Amino acid sequence: MKFLERKTFKQKALYYTFLNIGILLMAIGIYFFKVPNNFATGGVSGISIILANIFPITTQATYMMIINVLLLIVGMFVLGKECGALTIFCSLMLSLENTLFELLIPLDAPLTSEPIMELVYAVLLTGIGSAIIFKCKASSGGTDIAALILKKYTSMNVGTALLCTDFLIAAATLFKFGDGGVTLAPETALFSLLGLFAKVFVVDDIIDSINLCKSFTIITTKPEPINEYIIKTIKHSATSYPAEGIYTGEARTVIITVCRRSEAIKLRHFAESIDPHAFIIITKTSEIMGKGFRDNVA
Repeated sequence: MKFLERKTFKQKALYYTFLNIGILLMAIGIYFFKVPNNFATGGVSGISIILANIFPITTQATYMMIINVLLLIVGMFVLGKECGALTIFCSLMLSLENTLFELLIPLDAPLTSEPIMELVYAVLLTGIGSAIIFKCKASSGGTDIAALILKKYTSMNVGTALLCTDFLIAAATLFKFGDGGVTLAPETALFSLLGLFAKVFVVDDIIDSINLCKSFTIITTKPEPINEYIIKTIKHSATSYPAEGIYTGEARTVIITVCRRSEAIKLRHFAESIDPHAFIIITKTSEIMGKGFRDNVA
């Protein structure tokens, strides 16, 4: 949590607001859409859904709380600092919110009769929630801890370990346990596996979208006002160097800078108003390392 020490009170408040929004979205997706339909797309929520069906002595939220606490205890002993305070906070808050939903808004059936629509909401809400939590440099714990333990004692990387764990959890929904014994539930299993594969792409796309910025290359004969606008108005820096038009032989200045989407529109309009003949190249980017954007060292 060293990166939080460098932030102001306002930045910390904004950080925890976004972090809790991510946790809340995950809790809504799990409780209102995954649990009623038995969509076990991986993670502790998937394990708890399966356990609640096999051993209905308690609820999914209770199983989720028990598993998360056990994994956190093991994680703290085995991983030490890797199982940090933010992981503990997110994991316990997610379990607590699911428990509160059970107490305040009990459900005994899916919200609708459209399983595909409910799967879409389950994937989107949990995917957006996960992306926000990852953007906050945190983790919801659960099987992430198990994956880190596997990474520590085997040659398996975290991504592979998570995918294998989640795949096994989703595949386990093929079997339905009840009073009549074990029966097959291929529809639930197929929905769970579909949700698992969709989640992988959704989380990556949402993280890229959250991080999306614009990279500018401005070739102009009037660099001074543009540089001043970049520094004083949108409060970023830039790199500039002299250049020469190959066709005309005229002197030009090339300005390179990056900014966020909301700032990009303003910079484009300003550059065009200052120099209508400026040559402007704007590209999308989601990986920017450096001051004012993503820290090089967490």
